[in-house]
Amino acid sequence: MKNPYFGRLLTAMVTPFNADGSVNYEKAADLAEWLINNGSDGLVVAGSTGEAATMSAEEKLELFRVVVNRINKRVPVIAGTGSNNTADSVKMTKMAEAMGVDGALIVGPYYNKPTQEGFYQHFAAVAQSTGLPIIVYNVPGRTASNISPAIVARLAADFENIVAIKEAAGNVAQVAELYSVLPEEFTIYSGDDGLILPFMSVGATGLISVLSNIGGGILQDVMQAYEDGRVREAAKLNARMVPLANAMFIETNPIPVKAAVTLVTGIDAGQPRLPLTPMEPANKAKMVAVLQEYGLVKSKWRN
Repeated sequence: MKNPYFGRLLTAMVTPFNADGSVNYEKAADLAEWLINNGSDGLVVAGSTGEAATMSAEEKLELFRVVVNRINKRVPVIAGTGSNNTADSVKMTKMAEAMGVDGALIVGPYYNKPTQEGFYQHFAAVAQSTGLPIIVYNVPGRTASNISPAIVARLAADFENIVAIKEAAGNVAQVAELYSVLPEEFTIYSGDDGLILPFMSVGATGLISVLSNIGGGILQDVMQAYEDGRVREAAKLNARMVPLANAMFIETNPIPVKAAVTLVTGIDAGQPRLPLTPMEPANKAKMVAVLQEYGLVKSKWRN
């Protein structure tokens, strides 16, 4: 399989909910449309930012169907189909493939804390079950375990449909090691907005972003400047971007960015599902101040 490069900036899109907590599929489709018109090269649906952990299989599959139909192949749609249960990950990936998605994001199993061989066998089982290209998702802050570069390299060598990694360990040295052991065509995505520039300097070529839910322009500018060799300009753009990215993590993701989506896009994303709670008023005020500073919301705002 030739690496189907999904694009430089993929948005880990939030999932809008209605007031009663049900998924608002129409608004999800509207948000997907807004995102591809505001800097996103592709979409990741039902990932961590999309609150996949509190969604049922039926909800996820309907969300995949709705977004795929609305986007209609204009950009890649990547389905978050991984979990800490290998059999369920296989089953969900097969069903997502039938819905017409363009790839699958498979998170390293959380809570179980598998060995490195366990990681290998988990991803191998999913890869063998599908024709979809797969992005490995390494996020030790949520899973309590780190997938080693050696295991990623072994997976890339053994399975032609394992084509990329979302690296969210926050470790520049680990990205450098990944770049040194992976094939040239294998895509390394940063999983952290604020680390895209240092990650690119050691081999990453893209970003799976939270911040781009409210507009990917500044992130595209950072990456384009670096790719063009305008390194000092990229550093300045990055310095301007980082406070905005940090504001999206003033509370647990996706609590702040979900509130920000409603304010910036005009598409009501609703409140997060328990055990996540609505944003604390003081933190929301701080976030809104940052959004106002960047001209993303009007100057007048009431809690």
